[in-house]
Formats: sequence, C-alpha cells, structure tokens
Amino acid sequence: MSPGQGQVPGQDQGQVPGQDQGQGQGEHEDADPGLARARTSLAWTRTALSFAAVGGVVLKKDVLVGLVILAVVPLIWRVGTLANRRPDHFKLVTVMIIAVALVALAVAIFR
Repeated sequence: MSPGQGQVPGQDQGQVPGQDQGQGQGEHEDADPGLARARTSLAWTRTALSFAAVGGVVLKKDVLVGLVILAVVPLIWRVGTLANRRPDHFKLVTVMIIAVALVALAVAIFR
C-alpha cells in the first residue's frame, strides 16, 4: 500500500483513528470532572475508616484516647462529604483538619 492510500484525510500514519492529536494525558484525566468528585469522596471515606481503625487499636491500649479518636471519625467523614458537595466549605475543612491535629497533639502531650 502506498503512503496516504487508505488513510483518512489529515490523519498521520502513527495516529489512531478517533484520537485527537492535541489531547495529552493530563487533559484526558480532566475530561470527566464527575470522577474527580467520586475519587474525593472515596478518599474522605477512606480517611474516616483509617481513623476508626486507629481508634479501635488505641482503644485496646488506652480507653480515653481511643474514644477521643473514635469521636472524631464521624466529624471527619461529614466534613468530607460537605466539602465534596459545596466548594465553599473549604474553610470548614481547613478548620476541621486543624482541630483534629490540635486534638491529636493535646492527646499526645498530656497522655
């Protein structure tokens, strides 16, 4: 077959039909922003489950500290779901992260 024969006009030889030349890998990931929200939601759920697991382990060693960690788990999950639904809740998420960090610091220092 000679060059250009059987090709779609304007298509390079190495190009896959239906693939846009200008579309890079990073642009392809941004094509469906709905998946970004799903990944964020899963990340918040995973974080809350991790805190619950750590709280359960710490609960065996020290009841008070374990209960404090377990009490924070629903707050972490709820703040994550709020931030995922409404972008204007980023300040609330920031305050919550700082509060959890301060509680963890206080528990570590005073226990």
